[in-house]
Amino acid sequence: MKLNKATRFALFSILELASTPERHLSATEIANKYDISSHHLVKVLHSLVRARLVGSVRGAGGGYRFIGNTKRITLLDIVEIFEDIRQPPSEHEAADETEIGQALSQIMREIDEITIATLNSISIETFLKTMHYYQEELPQSTS
Repeated sequence: MKLNKATRFALFSILELASTPERHLSATEIANKYDISSHHLVKVLHSLVRARLVGSVRGAGGGYRFIGNTKRITLLDIVEIFEDIRQPPSEHEAADETEIGQALSQIMREIDEITIATLNSISIETFLKTMHYYQEELPQSTS
């Protein structure tokens, strides 16, 4: 599954903010860390504010912070804000009506269902624990 930029930016932001929920981060801080457009990121963060996953505070010391429940919010919850992943493709070819075409369509539907189930099974908390585990396992650079 290929995720659009807004979805990836949202995942980066949510995971960054949820890793330090007591701290407010500016869009610029997040954008700089992930080398992404701060202008585009602000739009994504506004969508996350509307979804009540992120809170925002204006002014000095302000910024964005995660306000959701890391145990309940899943990767699917975030992806579905920006992607219509449950919608079957609208393109339809004559070949789709053949025996092979129908079998291939069935397999693709099953892959989509597995993807949705997997995204729905990974909470923000689980992802953060996994991320910390891999960070500890990575060899440290000696520069």
